[in-house]
Amino acid sequence: MVLGLLKEYGNENRVALLPEAVQSLIGLKAEVLVEQQAGDSAFAPDAEYAEVGAKVVGRSEIFKRADVLLQIQPPAEEDLKTLKKSQVWISAFNPLWDTGLVKSFLEIGVTTFSLDSIPRTTRAQAMDILSSMATVAGYKAVLEAALRLPTFFPMFMTAAGTIRPANVLILGAGVAGLQAVATARKLGAQVYVFDVRSAVKEEVQSLGGRFVEVEGATEDKAAGGYAVEQTEEYKQKQQQAIDQQALKSNVIICTAQIPGRKAPMLVSKETVEKMKPGSVIVDLAASTGGNCELTINNQTISYEGVTIIGESNYPAQMSIDASRMFGKNVLNFMKLIIAEDGSLNLNFQDDIVKGTCITHQGEVYNERVKSVIDNIK
Repeated sequence: MVLGLLKEYGNENRVALLPEAVQSLIGLKAEVLVEQQAGDSAFAPDAEYAEVGAKVVGRSEIFKRADVLLQIQPPAEEDLKTLKKSQVWISAFNPLWDTGLVKSFLEIGVTTFSLDSIPRTTRAQAMDILSSMATVAGYKAVLEAALRLPTFFPMFMTAAGTIRPANVLILGAGVAGLQAVATARKLGAQVYVFDVRSAVKEEVQSLGGRFVEVEGATEDKAAGGYAVEQTEEYKQKQQQAIDQQALKSNVIICTAQIPGRKAPMLVSKETVEKMKPGSVIVDLAASTGGNCELTINNQTISYEGVTIIGESNYPAQMSIDASRMFGKNVLNFMKLIIAEDGSLNLNFQDDIVKGTCITHQGEVYNERVKSVIDNIK
């Protein structure tokens, strides 16, 4: 099997595999082609890839020779024109959201795997890029808020008097939210956390956060640990609870998302208008609409004295460790589809392989994506 590692485009500073991960793949008898300068923004020069046995070549040669094409981002328009039916495309392209891209893959007939669709099972944890990248995002979001906030995070006893600690509200207690709790607490803030899933209360408290409870939430064990759509009655209670806490907060970290749907709107324009001037909102759900009504993806704005940061790709700002974590996840997944002799082995009897596969032979393989595509038709 020939694996082609592609250079990312735009402001993406990560690379899907660092040289250490490439070396492990070569140890599995795979041939690895690396696009020139693919790892530069993650501080991994071409020479390091060559040292571990990879061949550094141009992008066009990779598309000609590779059986498997790998990058973090979805393919660009030019990539779709170059892809061949016989090739396998692996990246993170959010198929529940970007159904247009899924249809393009179907038209080409290419086999695709979306790494953000890996089943949330115990066995698949070592391949879970969402958890890995959410860890980075939660950490960076708090640091960004601390830098932007015109007050201290911790309490200080000074000759000039006592400085009260910052109040931080975190919306969503998934991996990003919990990492944000841990980071904010280490910086000395008082942390309050809201989540519709009561099961995360103990985790929040173990990290030193205070769980904001709202009764009547709908929970679905089949959702794989994700939040689900709530009733209108619950949404009203939820909005009241969040509004009350937001008015006391110096920082709000938004992390709440529902796979395949627009992010729930949790912080209204009216709420922002009532917040303390100088407050900061960091919205990690910006790419799917944001939890704050005023969020603009990839932009930082100021509204009524409140700074609102729409940022959904903080991992790109921590390119070395984010690439290392992503690459380890990819390596563990690749082990499932590489045979002992180094050939490509798409074993669809494996629940992880089947669950991560989005398209194959002109059909949608992932059941959740298939249901979304069928509903659009």
